[in-house]
Amino acid sequence: MAITKTQRNAIVAILGVGMLAGAALLFTGRGAGDGHDEAGHDHGKQAAESRNNESGKEGKAAASAEDAHAADRIAMTPEQIRNAGLELRTAGPGRVQAAVQFPGEIRFNEDRTAHVVPRVAGVAESVPAVLGQRVKKGELLAVLASTQLSDQRSELLAAQRRLELARTTYTREKRLWEDKISAEQDFLAARTALQEAEIAVQNATQKLTAIGARPASAGLNQFELRAPFDGIVVEKHLALGEAVAADTTVFTISDLATVWAEFVIAPKDLSQVRLGEKVSIASTAFDGTAAGTVSYVGSLLGQQTRTATARVTLSNPDMAWRPGLFVTVSVAGQETEVPVVVESEAVQTEGRQPMVYVEVPGGFEARAVTTGRSDGKRIEIVKGLEPGSRYVARNSFVLKAEQGKAGAEHAH
Repeated sequence: MAITKTQRNAIVAILGVGMLAGAALLFTGRGAGDGHDEAGHDHGKQAAESRNNESGKEGKAAASAEDAHAADRIAMTPEQIRNAGLELRTAGPGRVQAAVQFPGEIRFNEDRTAHVVPRVAGVAESVPAVLGQRVKKGELLAVLASTQLSDQRSELLAAQRRLELARTTYTREKRLWEDKISAEQDFLAARTALQEAEIAVQNATQKLTAIGARPASAGLNQFELRAPFDGIVVEKHLALGEAVAADTTVFTISDLATVWAEFVIAPKDLSQVRLGEKVSIASTAFDGTAAGTVSYVGSLLGQQTRTATARVTLSNPDMAWRPGLFVTVSVAGQETEVPVVVESEAVQTEGRQPMVYVEVPGGFEARAVTTGRSDGKRIEIVKGLEPGSRYVARNSFVLKAEQGKAGAEHAH
């Protein structure tokens, strides 16, 4: 069949449109592919940057941790360790004699404390003793003028005169009776009068002795008040010209060479405290400690507190344990085996956190620990220190000072 001219033109037009459409589709697909590649490229770039940032942060964190670890480390050479007197020991198992602690207070030794009263009424003529003065036994504290004392001394003087007269009469009557001049009745009467006069003198002398007055003095009414034993005037309630009664406490003198550490015991702890039990005394006011034994345990419980009172007699030669000082009384208990024990001197505190200085390469490191039972010499480490660790057992305060100095420099 023959194709007309009109049909041929139509076929050519259709083929041209198809070619244009195919070219358009090809161009569109290539453009989409290029956009996808660019987006993928951007996403990859961001991921790489993110990974780099994370890696940088981790590196910085590791560096910071390493710096902090280095800051906690106290670098010391072997020579510095010797010069500082540091003593190293190995932490390990040991026996600790756990102690029961009780709150207490230092008090006067009542057996060596006197509340001085004049025992006669009078008026103070002189008061040479002053508060806080150390006095010896028999040293003059005050002089009182007393009418009562004047009467007693007058009685003694009269009795002494009668005794002299009775002795003279007795001597004469005895000689006359022996010479058969006087009757025996007169001799016996003279002897009786002499005995009565002697009794009167003894009675008057004993009255003066009972009030601490001397039989003779510069004035009949002068009473000399003297120290009963060596001690310190801890209270004074007398001034010049002051009138006092016979039972007024004018001085309190205590011998502080020994004091009492009194503490209270709850009923559940009574079995832990016995007479003669060894104890240690410590105070938060200073670093001193003292050792003693329980000298008294109360047999009765207080009606209000429901506790018993116990007492330790302490030697106090340096007057360090002053009455009124609060103390902690530690009563030793039974020994117990524990996994890790260190010397008590090894434990230092930063705030309220106990620390032990452990040996590390190039120096020492402060290790936070949790402590347990202690007997004052050794202390149990519950957490923070492994057995076999080398630690500073003596003079660890030197490392604490070095650590504080380094911390201050780092803060600046």
